[in-house]
Amino acid sequence: MTEHKHSHEKKTLWVVLLTAVTMVVEIIFGLTTKSMALLADGIHMGSHVLAIGLSWVAYIVVRKVSRSEKFNGNSEKILSLSGYSSGLLLLIFAFVIMVEAIQRFYYPVDIVYKEAILVATIGLVVNIASAFLLHHDHEHSDHNIRAAYLHVIADALTSLSAILGLTAAMIWDIPFIDTIAAIISSLVIIKWSVGLLKQSGAALLDIKPVE
Repeated sequence: MTEHKHSHEKKTLWVVLLTAVTMVVEIIFGLTTKSMALLADGIHMGSHVLAIGLSWVAYIVVRKVSRSEKFNGNSEKILSLSGYSSGLLLLIFAFVIMVEAIQRFYYPVDIVYKEAILVATIGLVVNIASAFLLHHDHEHSDHNIRAAYLHVIADALTSLSAILGLTAAMIWDIPFIDTIAAIISSLVIIKWSVGLLKQSGAALLDIKPVE
């Protein structure tokens, strides 16, 4: 395993731990304060613990098999497979956001703006910190680290759009602005995930990546 892969493994582990701690804190405070916003965001964080945890496990597997004399395959394929799987999770995550946002048009709910903005701000700070941890040189990147990086960037984008949308909705009393912001974010995330699926899928099939 190269030095860069070992570095990626350690960075990914730190992000998993940071996200997991945030998840636990938000769920605990969501239960104690009876805040659905905090509880929902804590559960949502769990999906990212799963996705980024998958990236971390992939590096462990690569490290193990690279030391095994019985393994004669290409360890890079393991990272590409993990990246592809993570890309699928990212795509599902984007469609879930879009479906929930569209439902809000037909079934609007009362939003506790200040509480929701606080939750979104916590998520943004955590994801900015995670993005710094997962930042990597392009020439030393792989589909696995890129997938983990896209997950935290996508979540940061969602948090930022939520903050802007909620603030605008609170100031002008137009709740659907928050919904529009969520739909725009999901479209951007879908574009990122499709690009990741094309690149990692091409690597798995040993074909030239589709531009």
